[in-house]
Amino acid sequence: MLLLFCPREAEPPDPRVAVTPDSAAKFKDLGIQVLVESGAGSAAGFPDDAYTKAGCEIITGRGAALAKAGLVTSVHALANQDLSRLSEGAVTISFLDPFRNPSKTAAVAESGASAFSLELIPRTTLAQKMDALSSQASLGGYAAVLLAAMRMDTIFPMMMTPAGTLQASRVLVVGVGVAGLQAIATAKRLGARVTAFDTRPVVEEQVKSLGAKFLKIDLGETGQTAQGYAKELTPEQLAKQREGMARACAETDALITTAQVFGRPAPRIISAEMVAGMRPGSVIVDMAVASGGNVEGSEPGKEVVVGGVRILGADNLPATVPRHASLAFANNIFNFVAYLWKPEEGIRFDAEDEIIQSSLVTRGGKIVNRRVLEAIQSTQIP
Repeated sequence: MLLLFCPREAEPPDPRVAVTPDSAAKFKDLGIQVLVESGAGSAAGFPDDAYTKAGCEIITGRGAALAKAGLVTSVHALANQDLSRLSEGAVTISFLDPFRNPSKTAAVAESGASAFSLELIPRTTLAQKMDALSSQASLGGYAAVLLAAMRMDTIFPMMMTPAGTLQASRVLVVGVGVAGLQAIATAKRLGARVTAFDTRPVVEEQVKSLGAKFLKIDLGETGQTAQGYAKELTPEQLAKQREGMARACAETDALITTAQVFGRPAPRIISAEMVAGMRPGSVIVDMAVASGGNVEGSEPGKEVVVGGVRILGADNLPATVPRHASLAFANNIFNFVAYLWKPEEGIRFDAEDEIIQSSLVTRGGKIVNRRVLEAIQSTQIP
């Protein structure tokens, strides 16, 4: 029988949890025994007794569980001291962030564990139900709008009062990926006038389907990667984008930026000059701050005020709605494990399988993912 261990997210601290009582019950149906560290789900609204009722064993010390578990699932990669406690041949599934965190990737490889990185699960129809990056980004887009609504000095909807009519706020969403689409939908539901921008013209129809306007800036030929991310712009295209963005920002009450280039630092889209042109009291939520930020002056986890404009560095928005974020994440994990696990042969490492080949990063003490290896080697100084 496979033993699956779910530890408490301690480094970095995070209220989300990788296994919920509901998903634990489904693991049991697969013949997988679930061990849960005491308190792992408490911050997300899942007490220990809920796991016990679902058939889990509650562990008070993670050392012993790490030493005997064949599979460890977590939101973030395990701390180095935990990696050293893993049993031989153990498998880990988490957000590994291998492109921006090569030292952690190397530490996982040195531990001998086979590590799957959730960020690298391909965006295909078959893998959609395993795509934790998308499920968490969607929740992040929702939370970004609520954060903006709480910090701006206007209300979102138009409101007719005896004292006169209050006009609806203007919201600009930059980056129309999963997070951006959810931000657009949420802002529209709250009654705002929403405009969205993306370098990929193909998303214009999606923006309009949500009732928002699409900001057109003639950048020439652009496109997207095979994974659905925006391609990096040329210096000339960036200059044109800045001109159009400056005009749009000046008319905006709440600006939400979500633009990221997979495996690379986030593009700097909003300059200090654009911020200076915005109305005092307006708000910017930079959802890409953890990967470098779309906004000049944004800082992870901080609110910076520049000329009366609040710049919010929103580095982990899904964690602000931990119960639903955990429910979605745990379902992604279950679907991924169910895909990998075959009772008669164990966890599959089929090199010909697209999902496995794309997401497996380390095995047998080595980094085995070609994309990750190439990215790490390209950043090394000869």
